[in-house]
Amino acid sequence: MKELIEYREKLLARIREATGEFCDACRSFADPFANADGEWTTHQIAFHVRENDREVYGLRIRRTLNEDNPEFKNFDPEAWMAAHYNRDEPLESILNEFSASMNEVCDLLSVMPQAGWSRLSRHEALGNELTLQLWTERGLAHLEEHLAALKKAQNM
Repeated sequence: MKELIEYREKLLARIREATGEFCDACRSFADPFANADGEWTTHQIAFHVRENDREVYGLRIRRTLNEDNPEFKNFDPEAWMAAHYNRDEPLESILNEFSASMNEVCDLLSVMPQAGWSRLSRHEALGNELTLQLWTERGLAHLEEHLAALKKAQNM
């Protein structure tokens, strides 16, 4: 059990660290509307990551923590982007909201009893018995994926 507790502490620490790295990476581009990864601009990436926290991972973590076995619908990030992307929203506003949300999630998870990590949820495509820990790990993996793309673009 000690190793599991240490793993979860490191997971939360990495989320906080990766959040800061992501925000710093976004801010490092002189033009947030220039193509950053071959597909999207830095602004679009920041928007996408914030929205995936808001509509997917952060939402699933919060609901799994507060509800008994919630069910989640599939999320189409491309359709969401097409319908909701706002080029006029300031990058700093996006990053501040994202950072605050990620820190709040880490705060919630750090004070929750260890048994909370095993709270269950369901997903229409992924099935049943999906744990709070799984959503936390997937949220970090998504953040790390986009952080790596930004770092690669910085080095080009």
